[in-house]
Amino acid sequence: MEGVWDNLSVTLSKFITNVLKKLKFKRMTPVQAACIPLFMSNKDVAVEAVTGSGKTLAFLIPILEILNRREDKLRKKDVGAIIITPTRELAVQISEVLTKFLELAPQFTQLLLIGGANPLKDIQRFRDQGGHIIIATPGRLEDLFQRRQEGVDIAASVKALEVLVLDEADRLLDMGFEASINTILSYLPKQRRTGLFSATQTQEVEALIRAGLRNPVRVTVKEKNTGDTVGTQRTPSSLQNYYMVCDSDKKFNYLVDFLKSHSQLKNMVFFSTCASVDYFSKALETLLPNTEVLSIHGKMKVKRNTIFTKFKNLKSGILMCTDVMARGIDIPDVNWVIQFDPPSSATAFVHRCGRTARIGNTGNALVFLIPTEESYVQFLSINQKVPLKMLQPPHLKVDLLPKLKQMAREDRAIFEKGMRAFVSFMQAYAKHECYLIFRIKELDIAKLAKGFGLLQLPKMPELKGKTFPDFIPDPVDLMTIPYKDKSREKQRQEHLKIYHQTGVFPGKKVKIHKKETVPWSKQKNRKEKKKQRKEVKEQRKRKMEFNDEELDELEKDAKLVKKLKRKKITEKEFNHKFDDLSDENGT
Repeated sequence: MEGVWDNLSVTLSKFITNVLKKLKFKRMTPVQAACIPLFMSNKDVAVEAVTGSGKTLAFLIPILEILNRREDKLRKKDVGAIIITPTRELAVQISEVLTKFLELAPQFTQLLLIGGANPLKDIQRFRDQGGHIIIATPGRLEDLFQRRQEGVDIAASVKALEVLVLDEADRLLDMGFEASINTILSYLPKQRRTGLFSATQTQEVEALIRAGLRNPVRVTVKEKNTGDTVGTQRTPSSLQNYYMVCDSDKKFNYLVDFLKSHSQLKNMVFFSTCASVDYFSKALETLLPNTEVLSIHGKMKVKRNTIFTKFKNLKSGILMCTDVMARGIDIPDVNWVIQFDPPSSATAFVHRCGRTARIGNTGNALVFLIPTEESYVQFLSINQKVPLKMLQPPHLKVDLLPKLKQMAREDRAIFEKGMRAFVSFMQAYAKHECYLIFRIKELDIAKLAKGFGLLQLPKMPELKGKTFPDFIPDPVDLMTIPYKDKSREKQRQEHLKIYHQTGVFPGKKVKIHKKETVPWSKQKNRKEKKKQRKEVKEQRKRKMEFNDEELDELEKDAKLVKKLKRKKITEKEFNHKFDDLSDENGT
């Protein structure tokens, strides 16, 4: 790839070439070699490349080169490029890479616009230092476009826009940002270069390509097949994919055993729901006291950036997360990606695995499956071109589920987290994209509840009217389980006093019946009510029936309309004949 870089450097300005040399970017990836020359030659590009292939530099280098070549240099409040990403973590990551370039290119400024920050501070920063290159999540950027009353008109600033990049475009649309993207596009000048970058091309991305790109060049960079799968695989060839089959009540034990044996490494563990992340991360903090355990999910608003940065800087540790961390995030030296719950979509499986084995490095991924889900391995091999090897479950020396239950007995917060995690898992499982494999009816509820360390089964529609003799509820009185947090427990005790006095917990909504119930003695006889309902239905039916004359009239009208559509008669003839028919029927 060295030779490719030398040839490409001829087309770059000396300034950008020197910046790249100082940053020691010597070797290019295939996606960079294919995309950069096209992007710099006034082409719109739609790029599909496996995760971890170096797409970020494939659009950052052309952006800097295009802005540097401008005859009219950008003014302080001109916006020359916009990069839109689906998550704040990805936006922060791109911003960090761009910062390295801007340290050697101080004539350009950047502005990071993400959720979790004060929008008024973002406006103030734009007033003070401008933002030649804006990196943003869709919601925050849309909000800034609409905040003209604060004295900042971004809509006027983007008239100088040269480049728009949609990173992880398929995820942007999948997360429901389509309306925001359309609003943003309505503000931007049509004379611009646009790049769509993603690991997969979905129907929604295809629609966006047709709507937002002018004569786009498609760039597809895939890995050569190294296994038994047909065609090109969608994960890096340096990634080893494994699966382990075990029962639901053994999964957590195997997870802890695996993490203990790999405690000196950097590992990511994916769950299907935020509640599962909250619950199992608390459990691991207790069961793995000598290991750094961090957690991130989409419902966190303030701490996410801090936790993300902390995990990036760790030499070893565990990050418990949802699919909010599955796309485009580049965390150095991740050794294992573990999928405790298979993702809701097959494409998300590929993106999760892509957090390791990035840009030529080696890595490993493991997914836990229960026996009824084993056909998912063949599905991934065919649908996603991902070969998986079987990993045999080890012999377990200790059963940790009793400890999990004891934690729930000692702290009400843990008990409640476990119940929420179980309910949210069931709801997510019922909506799985591969519903022919992940069938909620085939779940062993008793084993699943044991695996979550539940003391009792929660009340939920999916379990209503069913019995589970293999699950033995814990004898503990749930009302006696205290919070370890003394202030929360004090408040709970006060609520309990009110409950014992009134029969209602404070804050709980009381169902109000608008209609007063009628005593049984005054209600009409059931047979009489049934007879009345039947008569009403028959009356409605009679009203809807047509007689023979009306049916003939409708048939003649229909024939006339067909003749008009086929242009066998003119509109004037149609009106004349239609009026004649109306006169015949006295209407």
